[in-house]
Amino acid sequence: MAAHQKQVQQLARQLFAMSLADGSLSAERVAGVLEYVEKNPPAQPMAVLLAYRRLVAVEFARGRAVVEHAGPLGQGVLASIESAMARRYGRPIVAVSKDAPGLLAGMRVRVGDDVYESSVANQLAGLSV
Repeated sequence: MAAHQKQVQQLARQLFAMSLADGSLSAERVAGVLEYVEKNPPAQPMAVLLAYRRLVAVEFARGRAVVEHAGPLGQGVLASIESAMARRYGRPIVAVSKDAPGLLAGMRVRVGDDVYESSVANQLAGLSV
């Protein structure tokens, strides 16, 4: 059973590698990989596709900064967050806005698994410890 899982993961990583163009995820290549898998299904196609989807989702999240905020953002805030995160990570980052009424003030920025928070709610939570 473990050998099958190892083969599934290995194939998913190979498919993922074919999905990159110049080190970045390519929508055209992902579509090509999915078309190939549809025409030439591997053993355990659902397991392979699920593992492949996880790899694609992680890579996609690495290129996005989800900016959660309470209230409106200023004009250049998203652009400045994009450039700051691109400098920090050394790759292009696209910032997307997400309203978060649970934040009292400030914002939370999430890039992949990394979270940067400067909010009143977070500061108050620190005081209650």
